Amino acid sequence: MNVLIIEDEQLAARRLESMILSYDPTIQVLAKLESVEDSVDWFKKHAHPDLIFLDIHLEDDLSFAIFDKVKVDSPIIFTTAFDEYAIRAFKLKSIDYLLKPIVQDELNNAIAKYKAWNGQKNGIDMSALFDLINKKDVSYRERFSVSYGQKIRSFEVSEVAYFYSKEGMTYAVLTDSKHYPVDYSLDNLLNEMNPKDFFRINRQYFIKHSSIKQVHVFPKSHLKLELAPKPSEDIFVSIDKVTAFKKWLGE
Repeated sequence: MNVLIIEDEQLAARRLESMILSYDPTIQVLAKLESVEDSVDWFKKHAHPDLIFLDIHLEDDLSFAIFDKVKVDSPIIFTTAFDEYAIRAFKLKSIDYLLKPIVQDELNNAIAKYKAWNGQKNGIDMSALFDLINKKDVSYRERFSVSYGQKIRSFEVSEVAYFYSKEGMTYAVLTDSKHYPVDYSLDNLLNEMNPKDFFRINRQYFIKHSSIKQVHVFPKSHLKLELAPKPSEDIFVSIDKVTAFKKWLGE
């Protein structure tokens, strides 16, 4: 059995690979891909796998963009941080999914379900699923409640300047410069925050439009951001996100 992992977080991809091999050490993980571009290129050059583990958000676009550029017949198990409305959509279309953070037992059951299909194709209507994922009546988070020490603090999303991840933890930085740990990964936050206000500029930072004070342009399309409050390090937009970031700035 050959499988393909499409996941833009390297740590998550390695963890998923380890869990798959824990289920069955004879499974061959053909590749771990991080972007739509890499995935399209891979599918054009290789025989398609028996099964694909597919994240929704990749570093350069939603993973559904893969299927606009290349025909893929392999069955898919989605690995997703989307909330319940999307999970219901997956169920209606008979799509297996693993809700992050992935649990070994759920992974085992998903692979067992795939094997029970006896090699049948899953017949996913990607266009319809894309519309469901991007439906317009989605509600976004308005506030957070966090615990620190012996206290609980609640704050509005309007108070957030940006989020960042460090050593496996995610922190919210408020406009008053205070930092608070939040129980969400940056992947989770992509689905919780209004994309008109927030943009993930790289693997570590997910920023609000109003926190940007200056954008410095360097050779080869490198963009350095000045944020308020000021981070403890220089902040650059990932090269693969520059085009989307510029478009977001103008929206």
